Amino acid sequence: MPRKKEVEQSVPTYLSEKVRNLPNRPGVYIFHGEEDKILYVGKAKSLKKRVSSYFRHNGFASPRLRKLVELIRDISFIRTETEAEALIVEARLIKHYQPFFNIELKMGERYPYIKITRDPYPKVEITRHKADDGSTYIGPYTRVKELRQVLRLMERYFPLRNCSLNLKEAPVQSRPCLRYNMGKCLGPCAGLCTQREYQELVDDVILFLRGQTSALVESLRKKMNEAVESLAFEKAAFYRDAIRAIWRLSRQQISFALRDPLDKEIWKALERLQEVLGIAFPFWRIEGCDISHLSGRETYGVFVVFEQGMPNPSLYRRYVIKTVEGIDDFRSIEEIVRRRYSSLLEKNMPLPQLLLVDGGALQLSFALKALNELGIENIYAVALAKEEEELYLPDSRRPLKLPLDDPGLNLLRKIRDEAHRFALSSHNNKFNKRYSRSALEDIPGVGKRRAAALLAAFGSVSHIASKTPEELEKVDNIGPRLAKHILMYLKGDNDNESIGKKTK
Repeated sequence: MPRKKEVEQSVPTYLSEKVRNLPNRPGVYIFHGEEDKILYVGKAKSLKKRVSSYFRHNGFASPRLRKLVELIRDISFIRTETEAEALIVEARLIKHYQPFFNIELKMGERYPYIKITRDPYPKVEITRHKADDGSTYIGPYTRVKELRQVLRLMERYFPLRNCSLNLKEAPVQSRPCLRYNMGKCLGPCAGLCTQREYQELVDDVILFLRGQTSALVESLRKKMNEAVESLAFEKAAFYRDAIRAIWRLSRQQISFALRDPLDKEIWKALERLQEVLGIAFPFWRIEGCDISHLSGRETYGVFVVFEQGMPNPSLYRRYVIKTVEGIDDFRSIEEIVRRRYSSLLEKNMPLPQLLLVDGGALQLSFALKALNELGIENIYAVALAKEEEELYLPDSRRPLKLPLDDPGLNLLRKIRDEAHRFALSSHNNKFNKRYSRSALEDIPGVGKRRAAALLAAFGSVSHIASKTPEELEKVDNIGPRLAKHILMYLKGDNDNESIGKKTK
């Protein structure tokens, strides 16, 4: 086992800094050769430890590994939340780029699928080959042990056949096999169930495997209630146990499957962006930010997140601008970029490979300033202007003008438009919440009587928000302190959007 000092000395000089700065977190690493050709894609529980291991020895026993290390000219990486997510990214990149030094995942034969055959009475099978035969394929699965646990549950609560009988013309035999007597099959071979009953069970299996547990549980609960009403208590208990088992497995996140391969158009757009911007690594995660104003007073910043070219709304974030007075989009961008990525760094969460700023060169410069202050070098930032659809790049005096049908440009436009939509929807929700009569009544010290008096005097909550404290004081039972309190709430001069929470 070489010492740490020997390890660092053995790393080529031009790569040592990159290896040293790799995060000690899960992710995917990509080795590049001459002309940025992708040589190898791998996953790691710790990027730093795994990549460092390639340079710890003067030579490997395997000629393939020796040649790989010899050809490495650059290293890029994609941070992920978990090792399982890294496995997903690894599988997709290998299948798409077909790196020379990757063997196992090139043909997609490493991970199994669950196959539901296309028959009048379908079977559930395990296969490592996905064919275009009309069957339903779910997966591939990343954890074989947990896949077996899922199949055991299915066998108990979703008793489908596993025999090789041709049941196009059921029934084919007078009595069912032993699996029927064990409760592991509905017995379609002997005509003990209808095709409709059997298909309902198949539909439940598909819901379960695709993670749609809420819809499945609702379906099973309905069947349980029907069984209770018909006094079939044993059957009702069976459905009850099935529901409990499904919730238990879903809480443990047992069935972890890769989604279907990326759409070809999305791959084309991602690769086009990589080409246009001259970046060695693929933009697996892209974030877009936008600044918006509410009634000319409040300023908000939003971030939308696109993973693998598709939006992930669960990661969207909105920020109330705190440090900038008045309307100043440039410094607002600087603030939200600093807050966003300082938070991700603090929580050791994955950063995007690309940041898209809505605007031009000046907006981009303020975003870059915030990234530089945080010491972030792994995020490539660009800005996209709305009117001419010009793309502004770092250290470039002139914007890049791409054809309007360029796939990379269209993906960036989609991200920018989504950020704008999210900003507007956030404003609408905020406006509706703050400027409703119920919101006015909820302010401590106001109540229904004072709210009615204010609305009678000024007509609407939005008009109340535009007044001065002195004007509000003219309304009966509204003193100076309460007037200021009301305006603070309506103008959002607090982070919780509810002064009541602070004053109670």
